[in-house]
Amino acid sequence: MPLTESDAAALAAHALEYIRPGQVIGLGSGQAATAFIRALGREVQAGLRVTGVPTSEATATLARELHIPLASLEDSPSIDVTLDGADEVDPGLDLIKGYGGALIREKVVAAASRRLVILVGRDKLVAVLGSRGKLPIEVVPFAAGFCRRRLTEEGYAPVLRMNGAAPGVTDNANLIFDCAVSPITDATRLDGTLRSIPGVVGTGLFVGMAHTVLVWHEGRVTTLSRSEASLGWV
Repeated sequence: MPLTESDAAALAAHALEYIRPGQVIGLGSGQAATAFIRALGREVQAGLRVTGVPTSEATATLARELHIPLASLEDSPSIDVTLDGADEVDPGLDLIKGYGGALIREKVVAAASRRLVILVGRDKLVAVLGSRGKLPIEVVPFAAGFCRRRLTEEGYAPVLRMNGAAPGVTDNANLIFDCAVSPITDATRLDGTLRSIPGVVGTGLFVGMAHTVLVWHEGRVTTLSRSEASLGWV
């Protein structure tokens, strides 16, 4: 089952264990990340000194409301830890993200982080990436028609994400195609293939980026960590 509001709050409280005073913290987007930001805001208001780097305008707005000091990647090029959610997590801790639309900013912040901690409910664990049949891809508007044709030719049946009657627009003023995928046997190769299409800004494939995944299931948290020697569950 998806996380309830109370589940997300409990998972967020557990995630606070990864935070230390003085850190620069990447602030993710989506339900679990929002719950974490609210929990962090309470700690900040109680005296914790940290700086946040938001992955979306919505995240930045919420953080400001909670009085969490913010910085840009220009101000803080290195991030101690980022807390974010995911739409799929495979046994190697590779991810699909972007159902909420912030995938490129999330990927940039994750890449700038010493540690990426992912918060999910057990329903987000999959045997193989692509099991849910959808992969978001962000494209520049000028190239939308070209990218649609190329993605269709490659067999990915792109669907332009809408916001009501108009195309949805990311915080980067780009568009998102939700592409139909079957289980992905080589996520690294697919990511490279899709990004080689001119006009594609990036994909929702986050390969080799997550260090820790906190999984909420039946009232408890399970911690999954990436081994330095392998990509299996440890």
